[in-house]
Amino acid sequence: MELVVTVTLFGLVVLGATWLAERIRWSAPLLLMVVGVLGSVIPVVHVPELEPEFVLVVLLPPLLYASAVETSLVDFKRHLASIGWLSIGLVILTLAAVGLVVWGVLGVPLAAALALGAVVAPPDAVAATAVARRVGLPRRVVTLLEGESLVNDATALVSLRSALLALSATLSVASIVGDFAWAVVSAVVIGFVVARLGGLVFRVTPNSQVTTSLTFLLPFVAYVPTEAVHGSGVLAVVVTGLVLGHRSHVEQGPEDRVAGRINWRTIQFLLENAVFLLIGLQARSIWA
Repeated sequence: MELVVTVTLFGLVVLGATWLAERIRWSAPLLLMVVGVLGSVIPVVHVPELEPEFVLVVLLPPLLYASAVETSLVDFKRHLASIGWLSIGLVILTLAAVGLVVWGVLGVPLAAALALGAVVAPPDAVAATAVARRVGLPRRVVTLLEGESLVNDATALVSLRSALLALSATLSVASIVGDFAWAVVSAVVIGFVVARLGGLVFRVTPNSQVTTSLTFLLPFVAYVPTEAVHGSGVLAVVVTGLVLGHRSHVEQGPEDRVAGRINWRTIQFLLENAVFLLIGLQARSIWA
């Protein structure tokens, strides 16, 4: 019963804060973080312990899939060079800069410092894209922000894994580059295969409830096997979403596309806002 009450109150806070943000013309993610921070310091508020596996395995795949399936593959390919420099080059540059500063100032092992850099390097573009649309920035800028947000997590997570391995073993530059290349290649291949298999099922399934339910599972179908072979599960999810979104007019009927779009927008709305509230609720434990 306690779990039901907690989840219900959590959902009501998310919906109420989002509604209030629209009324006062605030950014909903910012207001939810403020509410979360305030809630974290109130003694009677039970703050759930946020497990990393819950975020990486349960929250991140559907969030990335929901964004990827709505992203134009044509626009993504057109701006691939710029997206690559932002999501790979800038993330690596940021983690290197943070890591070197922490290593030089605090004297911690270089691998641990680079791990910290990998954690803070990828910016979350949910709030950025929301503000960009509101102020009317050019479509190209919004596309770059959205494309960069789809790939930067993969770069950071692979870099974090390499840094953590370096803490317990000696890694060469060649092995790190090879690990990164394998993570990318395996993710692209598995993500594409999952998308094509999903598309074949869509073609032979006339029931929109079945096809929509299948899309709820596809992010995890792409994520789990890719992680099992030490690839980038988040990148595999992005590839699956991009390919399925690009071919949806061929492999899905109009009713299926409408049902899927409505359901996924609702899921994306709930998960995105829930994440920012969860971040705020962790403020007291992080500070401690």
